[in-house]
Amino acid sequence: MALNLSIFSFFSGAGFLDLGFEHSGFSVDYVNEYHVPFMDGYKYSRTKLALPKPRFGYDTRSIDELTPGYFSGKIAELREAGSLVGFIGGPPCPDFSVGGKNRGTDGENGKLSQVYCDLIRGAQPDFFLFENVKGLYRTKKHREFFEKLKRELKRAGYTLHERLINSIEYGAPQDRDRIILIGFKDKSLSKEFLWVGRKFPGRVAFDFDWPSTAPFKTNGILATPNTIPQELTVQHWFTLNNVENHPNSKHCFIPRAGLAKFEVISEGDDGKKSYKRLHRWRYSPTAAYGNNEVHLHPFKPRRLTVAEALAIQSLPANFELPSTMTLSNMFKTIGNGVPYLAALGLAKSILNHIGEHDVIDGTKSCSFD
Repeated sequence: MALNLSIFSFFSGAGFLDLGFEHSGFSVDYVNEYHVPFMDGYKYSRTKLALPKPRFGYDTRSIDELTPGYFSGKIAELREAGSLVGFIGGPPCPDFSVGGKNRGTDGENGKLSQVYCDLIRGAQPDFFLFENVKGLYRTKKHREFFEKLKRELKRAGYTLHERLINSIEYGAPQDRDRIILIGFKDKSLSKEFLWVGRKFPGRVAFDFDWPSTAPFKTNGILATPNTIPQELTVQHWFTLNNVENHPNSKHCFIPRAGLAKFEVISEGDDGKKSYKRLHRWRYSPTAAYGNNEVHLHPFKPRRLTVAEALAIQSLPANFELPSTMTLSNMFKTIGNGVPYLAALGLAKSILNHIGEHDVIDGTKSCSFD
């Protein structure tokens, strides 16, 4: 008999990570997101997808206002009904990003990683997932803080499993590294953790003969190379999600200075710090659309639309954001989100580890790699 699997979501954004868990058989029973426009986007997308509201509602308080005691009754109620309860979330990461603020634990966002782990230790969910940028894993001063968090979680009784993943491993069309830390309370789950669902494990995706650059031409035609997996290309996802007819297809920043700069950058020239033109037959650089990071359409003289950015994040075609959101909030929540296919793979890995091989996409026919 399959277990009931309950999720409490933190730093939820528009819910990309949650959606991967929901489509894997988990029930999202509590959602916490401090930024109200992101929470509005979360609610809107779930209404459009006809997904149920969380049992314990939506919470826009800052996580540092929450206490373990606030969750104890809710967790007990779910366990009494036969559920395993997990916390999932990725604390805001600019303070650990080499390309961001890099303030580490001294930054306001950096402190939230400690707050999240303290909440886990106090509330004692059955399992948890912690997601962050690779700077927390690879930068020496940040790594010391990460090791401290892990020691505290181990002392709280959790068996830990960590991995630096890349979204492209799971089939998302972008080069995006993230550190994932997963913990389980049940000592019987201290066995080896298998990171399943990776269609292109390790560096496999980067070993193909990818095209480099091509002269930019508005609506130009470029033959599909036969040396690449098309499913990892932005054009494949634009077509799959029918981005030109998507509800967010018109949501795009329009430059005041005209088109001149957008017409001189070659297709596939993503080596610049700011203006990067994607190649239609290649994966995208990491989906970060804030500040000076400007991604241009492969063969149109403009920036990406919200619909195209959602496709690059491997969201289902029927996922949409409300037109009432500002463009800045739309692109920020997209850039912050965990690519959907990576979220799906992480959810499958947790299911596999606890022995729930059947509960994937509501069916009993899904296999693992």
